[in-house]
Amino acid sequence: MKRLLQLLERDAHLTTKQLAVMLDRTEQEVTEEIAQFEKDGIIKGYKAVVDWEQADHHYVEALIELKVTPKADRGFEEIAAKIAEFSEVKSVFLMSGGFDLAVNVVGKTFQDVAMFVAYKLAVVDSVLSTATHFILKRYKYDNISFAAEEKDERRFPSL
Repeated sequence: MKRLLQLLERDAHLTTKQLAVMLDRTEQEVTEEIAQFEKDGIIKGYKAVVDWEQADHHYVEALIELKVTPKADRGFEEIAAKIAEFSEVKSVFLMSGGFDLAVNVVGKTFQDVAMFVAYKLAVVDSVLSTATHFILKRYKYDNISFAAEEKDERRFPSL
């Protein structure tokens, strides 16, 4: 079970035939197990990891730290669910340490993200404070390297 999930997480493009060979199982067994993972909600979806800079489609991404007051009998769940509903929000995480929630947000411009924080996020009931950190460059994401290989442009004298 764990190995199949690890392989799918690393490359969901693998076919069931390839997975079966890698796991020394039948294709039917792999197909059934994947279907069960999807039904049980263990596999939440499949997606491509896109390098938008390479695609020449730029956007602004930020990581926002939130300090919040949890609801008496619902904890952080209600506030996290409310924040997750915003279309600008890519992800929401409960954190340990100096803040409660980490929110990953995207917008077309720095101004768009700033206005989202000021007029939508900061005014949500229970939000005490925000700290916005703009992501300037992505080096690795979801175990995929975004670092470009550097070319050695030095010229060596002819011998």
